[in-house]
Amino acid sequence: MMRLKVPNGIVNADQMRFYADCVEKYGDEQGVIDITTRANIQLRGVQLEDAPDIIDGLHARNQTSYQSALDNVRNMVGSPLAGIDDQEMVDTREICNALNDLVSLDPVTGTRGAPYWGNLPRKFNIAVSGGRDDFAHTHINDIGLQPTPHAETGEMGFNVVLGGYMSIKRVAEAVDSGMWVKADRNSVVTLSEAILRIFRDESERKDRQKARLMWLVEKYGVEAWKAKVIEEVNSYDRGVVIQDAQPAPTGEFKRRELLGVHKQPQEGKVRVGISIPSGRLSQLECRQLADLADKYSSGEIRLTVEQNAILPNVDESTVDELLAEPALNGDARLKANAGFIEGNIVSCTGAQFCGLALIETKSNAEALGKKLETMVKVDRPIRIHWTGCPNSCGQVQAADIGIMGAPARKEIDGKKVAVPGCKIFVGGRIGEDAHLSLEPVMTGIPLDDDDLLPILVDILKKEFGAVDIPASSGM
Repeated sequence: MMRLKVPNGIVNADQMRFYADCVEKYGDEQGVIDITTRANIQLRGVQLEDAPDIIDGLHARNQTSYQSALDNVRNMVGSPLAGIDDQEMVDTREICNALNDLVSLDPVTGTRGAPYWGNLPRKFNIAVSGGRDDFAHTHINDIGLQPTPHAETGEMGFNVVLGGYMSIKRVAEAVDSGMWVKADRNSVVTLSEAILRIFRDESERKDRQKARLMWLVEKYGVEAWKAKVIEEVNSYDRGVVIQDAQPAPTGEFKRRELLGVHKQPQEGKVRVGISIPSGRLSQLECRQLADLADKYSSGEIRLTVEQNAILPNVDESTVDELLAEPALNGDARLKANAGFIEGNIVSCTGAQFCGLALIETKSNAEALGKKLETMVKVDRPIRIHWTGCPNSCGQVQAADIGIMGAPARKEIDGKKVAVPGCKIFVGGRIGEDAHLSLEPVMTGIPLDDDDLLPILVDILKKEFGAVDIPASSGM
């Protein structure tokens, strides 16, 4: 597998076709393209001997795979609506690109690869939110930047939350750092560099389970950590001032949806969110998405942390034509009008490609989403996340319903035998009212449809107001 760096989740049609070309030789089963929960791209099936040519092709297209995995700063997550949002507080594109350059561009040679940040104690995640929706999910990142105007001056900046992460050892929601920084490139890069420098040199290196930022913040204590970061920032002498956290925006606000057709502030333009089940794209689908982008959105595609895609800046006059495209209709997996359940399925890699996964996730997630869509009706999006193991790459604790691979036993022919199974989490939230559901409500549930489906239907009815769809409805 080759993981890329896609700052702010923005790609173009040429890049999408290149991804398909890269994996075509590996066949339909192995050669697939995955959108990740960091709005990133993973190329599956890649053989080591092919990597140099792929890397050269990426660099020719202003992309890289350098420092995208292991103990590095991972993909920079921003707002998928950056620049096309009438409620935008910060355009995250420039900031995400600047942070990406900080951690993966050599300032001496000007080439990709930054050894200075190449051996962190553990991986490190940064998310930059553009508005109150928090489409970047700042609460589960090591550094989360939440846009907040200064209470006295009105200048836009970020409140900083720190330490959010998920792992086998611990799942932690980010804590308030008590810091606010101006929302300009210099201020954000300087703050992030300061935190990274302290983390790199002082964090745990003997026990990887205690090597994430949260443990270091807790070792210091929040106030002492804040003082240490301010001291580090001041030592750079770049004119950056870290102030106390500012009051978060208040007033009624409803988190908006990314799938479907929505007006932009630009006259006559709309964005069209397209569902990509479990984030998996075949070579054909990758090329079809590229074709749609060339035809309707000037070649631009926005990826989301929900593993879907958005075509921005679509002419309103062409929406009907876009929605009628064969690539989005009939037996096509991609949809612009997906149901509230099937359109909100998120999945980790699963057992097909990951040796840590206890279960296959992507195919199960997609199949189950389709079945639930025909069984019950809900009046709002219900996010069902799948993860193959307790590392929770599928972020089940943040989901409305989370399904985590786990041991299970089932009676077959009169004997209790081990079968693929799961734990079920309920009640995670995202957005301004973010909350992680840390304990499963059920464990040891077999994955078979006759075991799992009735349980999920019951949860959907009791917790989310779902109602049965009559068998004769034709749905």
